[in-house]
Amino acid sequence: MAPTIHLVRHAQAVHNLTIANHTMPDPPLTPHGEQQCRNLCDRFPFHSSIGLLVSSPLRRTIQTTLLAFEPEISRGVRYFALPEIQETSDLPCDTGSNLSVLRQDFGDRPVDLSLIPDDWDSKKGKWAADHAAVEARCREARNWLKSREEDHIVVVSHGGLLHYLTDDWTGSGKFQGTRRPFLRRVKKMLFPNAYDPWYTGTGWENVEYRSYRFVEEDGENASLEEMEESRQRRSEKPLTKEEKTQLRETVTQDGGEALKI
Repeated sequence: MAPTIHLVRHAQAVHNLTIANHTMPDPPLTPHGEQQCRNLCDRFPFHSSIGLLVSSPLRRTIQTTLLAFEPEISRGVRYFALPEIQETSDLPCDTGSNLSVLRQDFGDRPVDLSLIPDDWDSKKGKWAADHAAVEARCREARNWLKSREEDHIVVVSHGGLLHYLTDDWTGSGKFQGTRRPFLRRVKKMLFPNAYDPWYTGTGWENVEYRSYRFVEEDGENASLEEMEESRQRRSEKPLTKEEKTQLRETVTQDGGEALKI
């Protein structure tokens, strides 16, 4: 039987404070983000069931996993960094550190970096910041997760990527408006360094978690479907297949580029 997947968005990182920080390469968590991780650790109800930890190899997702899922780490649950679930855009804040840097910074921590190739941070080819490449990476990641033998898996990733991974665009109205070039220019002129919640690029809050199961008849796409108890937890009504398709097309209509988060 395919595993249940508990998806988590990383805690607040430095680039979440202001758009100006989007030029910062692979930013770490803020002190508030670290506290968010401790709070998530206290309220996450499935610690005892988790058999595998997986995260994007960016600094903020690794830090979130190590802090929020310390009970799993303490009892020796295996933890992989999976490059396919890195963030979607090629902004500096969404571009990971070189593998040699990750080995230096996290080599003594219980995170397995063996699945990360040397070019994972290139944002070219397989790792490009365009819709086709992101969708292909997400399909590969879903199939990898579906093949695992663990019953419950935690996956810590990013706000933009999680929409692609789940093909669930609920709450993605935050993509609208500021992604349009004219409005972006106006906002930047008026508020050059202000935090803009409508520029978050995601319907996922920091350290929000949702639980998904695989659609059995889906075949090679390995689609995910949010579980009823997860939707109830956030009082969200599920979209129909047609509504999901229409919303996805609306959100991703601006050319081939993936969403800039």
